Order: sequence, then structure tokens, then C-alpha cells
Amino acid sequence: MAVDTRKCEAAKQDLRQALAANGGNTKDKHVIGAIENLQSLNPAIAPTHSGTLLDSNWLLISAPNFPEGEQLPDGSFAYTLGRVAFEMFQPTQLKVVIQRVLQPVFLLGNGEQRSHDIIVEFTTIDESLSKLAGTIRTQGVCSPLNETVLQVQFTGGTLAPQEPTNMAGWQAVFGNQQPPSGISWQKKLKSAVFRLLFGIVPPQGMNLETGEVSFSMKRSPKGRVEILYLDEELRITRSERGTVLVCERQ
Repeated sequence: MAVDTRKCEAAKQDLRQALAANGGNTKDKHVIGAIENLQSLNPAIAPTHSGTLLDSNWLLISAPNFPEGEQLPDGSFAYTLGRVAFEMFQPTQLKVVIQRVLQPVFLLGNGEQRSHDIIVEFTTIDESLSKLAGTIRTQGVCSPLNETVLQVQFTGGTLAPQEPTNMAGWQAVFGNQQPPSGISWQKKLKSAVFRLLFGIVPPQGMNLETGEVSFSMKRSPKGRVEILYLDEELRITRSERGTVLVCERQ
């Protein structure tokens, strides 16, 4: 089927305008309509096998999809650190503002398996602390299940400062990765069950030279992501929970 380039370009422009007018919300009816229109023009017949199109450092241009966030007056989004990082890093209740979300997707040299990392660049907004800038990298891999669906699995994650940073201030906020002593027994039990179930090795401490903290998941659950649209500029995906994300090639 021949691709109508002019229709694709017009549809992408409509989507960008709809996202800008609705705070990046992919649940808005205008955004949904623009995505469906663009999806009908998808030039990639088998996107999960389209290596040259899949591989890139993708930038999220729709709203982040982490739970329990709030949109600030300047249009940015704020979350607790825990909600951005599987509740793995302390202090979980620290408020952070997302600067941008990136996803590097590149072939790993093992068949069609690719990286599926999620990189969140953030700054802290707690007025009682000096402003800190950091990066959360959730490490993952993906591989084709069929022509349009990827199987995704996350394997761990890291928390690290952005350069340049106030290392003393960073260590003061993130150096202690032990859960607070006042945590309820219910939360402790839930945490223990999750660690056992998914083979989670929690953060063991901070690398004092780099400020990095990390965890690993040896038996993480496998999810599915459907590629709704893919070309030289845009990628639109839908998770098995129905979350739609729009990314732009960098």
C-alpha cells in the first residue's frame, strides 16, 4: 500500500497541535482522534521487525504516565520519587519534577532483542533542600512477539546525579537507602513478597565517587507494548494497560 506522504505530514501536525493544546494528555478525545487518524496511515507494516526505524534515542512528547502525578502551572509534571522508580529508591516521598523522559532503543546483538530503558531526568522541588538534578534509568529489554507487539521485561535500575551536581547535597538526600523505621508491617510484608516474587535485589548503598545507587530484578514480569505508529520522526505505543505514549526521534 502506497503511503500518502502529505496526509501523514498533515496528520502528524494535527497530533502535535492536539498534544500541545491538551497538556500532552493521550486520553483527551482530540488527541485520541489524531492518533487514530495517524495510525490508519502507518507506513510501517511490521514495525517490530523494522530495525532501522525502531532504533533511536526516543524523546517522550506526550505526558508522562507515572501514577499519582500533578501538572504544575508551567506545564511540567511532578511525582514522588517512589512513583517514578518502582518505590525502589529512598526517600520515596521526595517530590521531583520531570524535565524529560528518554528511551534509548538499540539492538543488543542477541537476535532481535533490543534495549528498552526508560531514562527520567528530574529536579527536586522540596523547598527545605537545595535543588538537585538527577537521572533515574530503568533498565529493560524488548523483543518482537509478532509484527506489531513487543514483549518487554525490566531488569533493574539506577539513580544518579546529573552533572554538575552538589555531591555533598546529593549524598545527604540519597545516601541512606534504608526504608524509614516507621514503615508499617503491612508495607514491610508487601515489600518482602515483591522482592521474593521478582527476585529484587534492593539498593545496597551509594557509590560515593559517582553518587549512583542501583537495584536489580532477576525475575521481573513480562509485559507487552503494541506499536501503533512508526516512521522516521514519531513512534506511538500502547501498553497492555492501555497507556498510549507518543515519542519523537532524537
